[in-house]
Amino acid sequence: MLSKDFIATRKVELDTKKAELEEQLSSIVKVDRQNTEYDSNFPDFGDKEDENAAEVAAYQNNLSLEEDLKFSISRIDKALHSIAHNTYGICEKCGAEIPINRLEVFPQATVCMSCKLKVE
Repeated sequence: MLSKDFIATRKVELDTKKAELEEQLSSIVKVDRQNTEYDSNFPDFGDKEDENAAEVAAYQNNLSLEEDLKFSISRIDKALHSIAHNTYGICEKCGAEIPINRLEVFPQATVCMSCKLKVE
């Protein structure tokens, strides 16, 4: 069983990481706080053909980065939810305890390594 101090430390790490990711996300998208929707910013580099191509490339990169950031934030939210409901450190697939060393390295883990490897 995980100690309260261990869980409190992971919560601080998760909250910090979430704030960092949300800051990164807000730098490439407009956030509608009411609907929690994101709208990727389309860059404006100019009107020349090569500038337009660069705009499209940058926009595609931003879309990919946006998806990665949203996915990471959702994983952190799941872990924070499990902390709030006293289920942190319990695999959501099999119910086994997630090893402490895994949670230290990857505090947003919600499944044990056995279940993670089964999915991959």
